[in-house]
Amino acid sequence: MQNLHETTLWALLERTVGTARTARLFDALEVHPSLLLAPTGRTTRAELAQALNMLLFEDVTRRVPMAAAYVGDTLREGRKLVFDHGALRTVAAPSGALPAGHAAFRRFLEPLGFEVRGVYPLDRLGMTGRAYTHRDLPEAIAQFFVSELHPERFSPGFQHAVQRVVGTSRDPLPAWAAPLLATLACDGVLPTAEAERLLPNLVACFDRQHREPSWADYELLRAESPEMAWIATEGNAFNHATDRVADVFAVAAAQRRRGRPIKPEVEVSRSGRVKQTAFRAAMVERAFVDADGTLRTEVVPGSFHEFITRAEEAPGVLDLRFDSGNATAIFGMTAKA
Repeated sequence: MQNLHETTLWALLERTVGTARTARLFDALEVHPSLLLAPTGRTTRAELAQALNMLLFEDVTRRVPMAAAYVGDTLREGRKLVFDHGALRTVAAPSGALPAGHAAFRRFLEPLGFEVRGVYPLDRLGMTGRAYTHRDLPEAIAQFFVSELHPERFSPGFQHAVQRVVGTSRDPLPAWAAPLLATLACDGVLPTAEAERLLPNLVACFDRQHREPSWADYELLRAESPEMAWIATEGNAFNHATDRVADVFAVAAAQRRRGRPIKPEVEVSRSGRVKQTAFRAAMVERAFVDADGTLRTEVVPGSFHEFITRAEEAPGVLDLRFDSGNATAIFGMTAKA
């Protein structure tokens, strides 16, 4: 096997976050052998996608204490996590300088090698989910579950509040990234120096891009959609990251014995092949603009960590689909926190 320290993936991460954090990521996460290639001066779309996913997974562990605790458990037990998917929320409405809805992410996920392989109506939430799956290594590179909220399905007052919140959004992706993404889309590779330049800017897309919301708008949004209220404070950060486990029921029971705040039920897809549960969301302190223009802080739901078990849909082929019912129930982790 290729020495980890002598791979393009290691170099990408090390030059972005340093040696110590890179080592911790490789200790925590399974990485497919085909992604551990010796440097050639060029970075494939799969290597860049994997580097992005590993940094986004780390971001969840830094923001969610239960995720960090669980990762610590696996390290002490000598196991590694299989990163199955990360989820984020967007708004299908004009969003300042940011492209609306999932288009803000499609513009770089597709050049990175991802494609939409499933569209999932989340009608009870006034949302639609899209599963972006990697073409090269669909089972080994974590998927993105990108949801869009549809403000037109809510009241006029709600729609105005949405515009006041997301209308101030900036675009974190600089103009110089567009030609690099076009090259990546065409050739499937970039010079490694350009990939290193691009990576931190891709990570920056997974954050809140708008200003602090007003407390009045937050309360108005929360009354009709806890999901939109969550977007108001957290933006496009990963709502959750997911560990693919062999037996989600056993994992849930073990976490419950440790006294950790895990969902009481396991959600089972209509096919019976996809089973999911999660920790409840971390509670975080966020700033809001008060009626007099001053800032106030409140404790609100943040992100969480999820577990999933996937059965095979054919010999040797995992069922990588999602389920609208499962997703709707899992989204409730931020509503009920």
